[in-house]
Amino acid sequence: MSVSSLITQLRDAAGCDVSRETLDRLSAYEVLLRDEAERQNLISRSTLNNLWGRHILDSAQLLRCAPSEARWCDIGSGAGLPGIVIACLAVGSLVTLIEPRRLRAEFLHRVVAQLSLNAEVIATKVERAAGKFDVITARAVARLPVLLEISSHLSTRNTIWALPKGRNALGELAEAKKSWQGVFHVEPSVTDPDSRIIVATGVAKR
Repeated sequence: MSVSSLITQLRDAAGCDVSRETLDRLSAYEVLLRDEAERQNLISRSTLNNLWGRHILDSAQLLRCAPSEARWCDIGSGAGLPGIVIACLAVGSLVTLIEPRRLRAEFLHRVVAQLSLNAEVIATKVERAAGKFDVITARAVARLPVLLEISSHLSTRNTIWALPKGRNALGELAEAKKSWQGVFHVEPSVTDPDSRIIVATGVAKR
């Protein structure tokens, strides 16, 4: 695929302009991710052949939910999805990657250093992490009620939660609303017709 086509795909997914330098960073990340996936189970092997669409574009679309400059927190960052992708695209933002597993955290440290990203890695469980963030995201970490329970201390009333979910998004949201209040809505995924993004603000325990 041509450079211009890749940039167009990224721009359409993220809803913002994308430079050649940004594309180069994401391409370098893709190489690092593929290489590391040979050593540890970072992503499902069945998705390696569609890494760009299944993981990078899918992560990039979360930028539509947040301001252009923000302090992001990616919980259970794992392979750096979506946190590394956000750090590549949102150059005016600081991204904190929370990852408790040592080997994955070490991989994230290497990626941040090699790509010179405005990001930091915190190698701990989210329950032990500190700070307040403008945007919180998490991909394939826990069901929504559990995720809010273990990570709400990182939020304020103004925090935007941008949470990619699969086809059970509405069920998770209904379950969470029994214990949590706030302004919730569900956005369709631009990369997968079966997936949704739960976006929330003003989240607090009932």
